[in-house]
Amino acid sequence: MSDQLRASASAPASAAGAGTAEGPAAPYDALLLLSFGGPEGPDDVVPFLENVTRGRGIPRERLKEVGQHYFGFGGVSPINGQNRELLDALRKDFAEHGLDLPVYWGNRNWAPYLDDVMREMAADGRRRIAVLATSAYASYSGCRQYRENLADALALLVGEGVAEADLPKVDKLRHYFNHPGFVQPMIDGVLAALESLPAEVRSGARLAFTTHSIPNAAADTSGPVEAHTADGEGGAYVAQHLDVAKVVADAVRAETGTELPWELVYQSRSGAPHIPWLEPDICDHLEALHEAGTPAVVMVPIGFVSDHMEVLYDLDTEATAKAAELGLPIARSATVGSDPRFAAAVRDLVLERAATERGEVVERCALGLLGAGQDLCAVGCCPARAPRPAAAGVDSPYA
Repeated sequence: MSDQLRASASAPASAAGAGTAEGPAAPYDALLLLSFGGPEGPDDVVPFLENVTRGRGIPRERLKEVGQHYFGFGGVSPINGQNRELLDALRKDFAEHGLDLPVYWGNRNWAPYLDDVMREMAADGRRRIAVLATSAYASYSGCRQYRENLADALALLVGEGVAEADLPKVDKLRHYFNHPGFVQPMIDGVLAALESLPAEVRSGARLAFTTHSIPNAAADTSGPVEAHTADGEGGAYVAQHLDVAKVVADAVRAETGTELPWELVYQSRSGAPHIPWLEPDICDHLEALHEAGTPAVVMVPIGFVSDHMEVLYDLDTEATAKAAELGLPIARSATVGSDPRFAAAVRDLVLERAATERGEVVERCALGLLGAGQDLCAVGCCPARAPRPAAAGVDSPYA
């Protein structure tokens, strides 16, 4: 572990607000793990995809074609199982550190649905909820859309007669892409993947950091307005990935003594072909590296919290098949998943936000050059094509 990582990872996260009469998590009385959701059987696949694509008018037959990725894995996305593992890790970590904070779980697109979990939390008397989204970076689909879903759920409660005094207030925890508890497991994953390569190609390997491709227009307007760019430069979304990729690559060099070249590449593109999306695609990148004589590649899914379907199919199936076709030795590093260090990072994020809400000064853990992200999304941050109410931001109708 580098000196920078050692210093940041050892920061006294659990000290934020500790010892107060109300407890270290006050004013929060619950944590909500908010995720995307996924099918858990063949009969779930098309209804799940209908939820994901609601309002786009995609024919059911086309959804059946898209669903072949899921059918190839028995119709089961691993994301729900991985979220259950993360829930267990969070509850275990909280209990071991004396943090009496119940953890709930809700999804945007499949059971347990966010609306149902919000009803449950309101009925349980939860009035101040910290929200952890399973997306570490700034983008519309990775941040603001979750905030819109939270606003929709709160509006539903109001429509069902929940009084204003009983309506939970939700605060989304900051982006954690550069928190040591998220980064260090990725570094260890890269080191393990390198060791799995044949010894004769290891020192010449390249690192291919992968993340979800999104439309150029969405990338350029990601993050706060001052981070917006033009002409496909990628805004905060690309800048955040590049910053963390450099931290990981530098740490790998420090551990191995070898500086491995690296690039940020993309996967899982969807949508109309005439709309520009972030490139290059991982499979195209592998072909280019092979043509250039690269002896081996480590794929690093830096943009993903866990090994869900896009990792299993786009990397472990499709990209791995492309590498085999090329005769290119390849390895894939692990995602963070339910690593205890990530669970500890979530505890740190809860405690730092709680202390901030109590008016205390907090030292925030962050690696790289960008620093810790903001607590509240500003007006114009990651805008949608059509404006919709979004909770947990400066412009929230449920402040």
